[in-house]
Amino acid sequence: MGTVRELVWAYQAFRSYSDAQIRQMGLTSSQFDVISTLGNTPGMTFHKLAEKTLTTKGELTGIIDRLEKKGLVRREVPKEDRRSFLAVLTPEGEKVFAETFPAHIAYLKERFALLEPEDLPQIEAALVKLRSIFEKVPI
Repeated sequence: MGTVRELVWAYQAFRSYSDAQIRQMGLTSSQFDVISTLGNTPGMTFHKLAEKTLTTKGELTGIIDRLEKKGLVRREVPKEDRRSFLAVLTPEGEKVFAETFPAHIAYLKERFALLEPEDLPQIEAALVKLRSIFEKVPI
């Protein structure tokens, strides 16, 4: 169980470090995730956005509602499928993306720079392997 404990502690430490800076930008981590995912795109269906942000469609609706109130995202109905919605960054949302995404990547790189360059591929491979053993478990 030591591996599980270390994995949880590593995730919690990463999340705490990451979220602290995101909050300073006036966003929640979920809002930042949506803005980062929509950045440099023409928009996405809620279904695709939920997959890419690892949130449920129900959670995503609330996140989009709050981003709409901030004037950062708008809903559009695509002509080819009037039963769905696209989430699209507004011009203000594009501005927030352009300011926050590179800043956050630089913030994270400060910590990753503390690792030896040869450590990163090994860590990534171990994480991929760990994820794969849980994805293949039948429920």
